[in-house]
Amino acid sequence: MKTSHKTIFASLSLTALLVGAAAMEYKGVPDWVKLPAGRTQLGNQHGDVAVSSKGEVYVSIMDPKAGLQVFSADGRYLRNVPDAPSDFHGFVIHKEADGEFIYGARLEAGNILKLTLDGKVLLDIPSTAIPDEFKNKTPKNTKKNAKGEIPTNPNEGKPFVSLTGMDVAPNGDLYVTDGYSSDYVHRFDKTGKYIKSFGGKKEPYSFKTLHKIAIDTRFTPARVIGCDRANGRVVHMSLEGEFLGVVAKDLMMPAAVAIQGDQAIIGEIKGRITVLDKEGKIAVQFGANDHADEVGTNKTEPVKWRTGIVTAPHGVACDARGDVFVSEFSLFGRVHRFDRQP
Repeated sequence: MKTSHKTIFASLSLTALLVGAAAMEYKGVPDWVKLPAGRTQLGNQHGDVAVSSKGEVYVSIMDPKAGLQVFSADGRYLRNVPDAPSDFHGFVIHKEADGEFIYGARLEAGNILKLTLDGKVLLDIPSTAIPDEFKNKTPKNTKKNAKGEIPTNPNEGKPFVSLTGMDVAPNGDLYVTDGYSSDYVHRFDKTGKYIKSFGGKKEPYSFKTLHKIAIDTRFTPARVIGCDRANGRVVHMSLEGEFLGVVAKDLMMPAAVAIQGDQAIIGEIKGRITVLDKEGKIAVQFGANDHADEVGTNKTEPVKWRTGIVTAPHGVACDARGDVFVSEFSLFGRVHRFDRQP
């Protein structure tokens, strides 16, 4: 039987694809987190995860006494960051000339903090630094109470923010997304001085929950990459705020993004992790959960957890060798570690 050149080429192409796929694989680490003494659960999570240059993993928890917990690379509990807030919905660890620092956006309080790794506050930007024209206004109450009355809301008509994520540009500028309110991105310089706002719900952005963002350093100049969650897409904007286009679409409610090498790691709250290459193509997907009742909710109980299967990814981070850490939206508290295979 004769074999055509086209058949040989197709066979070689398929082999190359299979080799390429095999070259990028992630394996879940069972029982990675070792709980601190006296705790049966990590705690209610609606936050983020970040990794320091030492490989220590920082996890935000909705706990006034332990709002930012620190674990070793092998999952051992090390310490809490003293006086860290319990509403760090999105935070990063950023390395600078004089050390590493925590930058976080507070969901409830609405301010933006820069902390040392041991919790000392170096910068505190209040929500009032953002012009009211880029905020939503508190709506009127419409829900009746037990007496059948509609209570008066003292904040009705007042502008507010619900900050959900942030990152730091190479020049030190801060970019913060108001993902649960206006869908604007607010830019500040490294001293905390307000520069501008861009994005929002209108065209050309048309955002619906611009949940978390990252500075995409794969490009020169760098860009802002954002998870437009309810639209199921990941987008690019310039550092000046110009909408550059859609990176990937038809994702399962992308909620978090981290840049590692030439890849963008996307946490999808409907139960999957997707790795995109620089062109926005899918390099690999892992952690997928095919149990519809377990995904996109913070109520999935630990008895249903399976190693390497996610439920509601809400934060993602990578260490220096490319291993991926995923924090969940979870009442109980869950953090995954996926080791990148050689």
